[in-house]
Formats: sequence, C-alpha cells, structure tokens
Amino acid sequence: MTPSADRLTIGELAARSGLASSALRYYEELGLITSQRTAGGQRRYHRAMLRRLAFVRAAQRVGLSLDEAGQALARLPDDRAPTAAQWAPVARAWQRRIDAQIAELQLLRRKLGGCVGCGCLSLKTCALYNPDDTAAAHGPGARWLLGDTPPEPPARA
Repeated sequence: MTPSADRLTIGELAARSGLASSALRYYEELGLITSQRTAGGQRRYHRAMLRRLAFVRAAQRVGLSLDEAGQALARLPDDRAPTAAQWAPVARAWQRRIDAQIAELQLLRRKLGGCVGCGCLSLKTCALYNPDDTAAAHGPGARWLLGDTPPEPPARA
C-alpha cells in the first residue's frame, strides 16, 4: 500500500482499474486523469481517479471517443463524485447518444436481411444496388445501411 491511503501508485491504479499502466500514462497525457509526483518523480494518483477511469470506460462502451469523454469529464469535479446537478447534463447527453445508437442499430437490423445479395458496402461490383459505385457520392461506409436511400435496381430484361 502507498504511504498515503488516498494515493495509489500507477501499478495499484492499473490493478484496480483493469487498465494497463501504458493506458494510464496515455490517459494522463490526454488530461483524462491527473497525478502528483513524489520527490523521486513517481506518479501518485488520488483514489478519485478510479471513478474517472470508470467513467471513461463507460463512455467508450456507449460509443464516445476519448476526446468526447474528456469533454464530459471537464464538466465534472476531478477530486470527488459529482453532485446530481453536475451529473444531470452529462447523463442527458449520453441518453441522446444511446438513443441515436439504438435507432441506428434498429435501422441496421431492418435492412440487414436485404443486404445478403450485395453487402451494401459501396463496392463497385454491386450491380444490383450500387451500379458504378453511386453510394460513394453519399460518403464513406455502408451508406444504405446507414439510412441513405439506394437507387432503384435496374430493370431486368
């Protein structure tokens, strides 16, 4: 255990959080967590960093990037649990994000059955729904699965 009961070494924080020490150093570089240095230059993390790391992992599970997680963390205290008033705007933003993901997944589920023939991946070889790679004009990714409307397939002779 560390000399101060409220401070953890990087190894202790890694063990408690389930993250590699290298990830913790990277998160610190990004400003997601902070540490204090001992006279010998070793990192010491306040126990509140465990909560911040749990927050980052939860953010990633709902699809937030590390940058987005950092923006949310910037609105929360870094040395204690947030109050209900501090947490409410973050929770609302996450709920909107989760609702959008659910809608996207439901659309994907509805359209998935029709994609067996072509894959809808903006491939030039898809003569049925994507002649001449017209999906590329709509942007990257699986455009028809993302909600863009494919053109009518060419009439068969």
